[in-house]
Amino acid sequence: MDDSLYDQWTDFSLRHFPKKKSAKLLELACGTGIQSIRFKQAGFDVTGLDLSQDMLNLARKRAEAADLDIPFIQGNMLELSHLDQFDLVTCYSDSLCYMEDEVALGDVFEQVYAHLNSGGIFIFDVHSTYQMDEVFPGYAYHENAEDFAMLWDTYRDEAPHSVVHELTFFIQDDDGRFTRYDEVHEERTYDLLTYDILLEQAGFKTVKVYADFTDDTPKEDSKRWFFVAEKREE
Repeated sequence: MDDSLYDQWTDFSLRHFPKKKSAKLLELACGTGIQSIRFKQAGFDVTGLDLSQDMLNLARKRAEAADLDIPFIQGNMLELSHLDQFDLVTCYSDSLCYMEDEVALGDVFEQVYAHLNSGGIFIFDVHSTYQMDEVFPGYAYHENAEDFAMLWDTYRDEAPHSVVHELTFFIQDDDGRFTRYDEVHEERTYDLLTYDILLEQAGFKTVKVYADFTDDTPKEDSKRWFFVAEKREE
């Protein structure tokens, strides 16, 4: 992934986080920990959660190399009952587009709401319907290097605003031969109203939506939507 994206996620977050020192931050779908490390370096008390133990092993190595103490926990964002309360929760890199359906998406929102302190902020990004319907279908990216090759092709899926990414990697082994690895990624997004309704049903009453790492409202051709939801208990 382009490292500049992490700079943009960090900048967007810092613009919309409350100005609270040492706030407790939970990063959902933290992957290999790059964003968690940036948040830690910015002064937050960070915990990272991811479904993949392999990803978390890499995240721990990154944090150790940076001389940072960050708890990385293996778990599913659909079930956060084993975690503490947090001031901030993030979920970037369109990770919520991997939820199976609206029910699962709503369950994540409820879990996040339950683990946010009053006044806490939840920020996440998703692909826009324009990205899913107009940009992704038919997308192809092929890279060929001396010891590595990658094929990435994207197709429209059956559900509304959904796609399938088919990725094939050829990686050269020590003996000079190549090993093939295949991955299939299914993503789905929803219209803005659906996200608003699901967030409200989870308890969020204050929700703002932005586009493409900016503080502008979404346009018809915006590719990535950002939601900033605040927990306000009456």
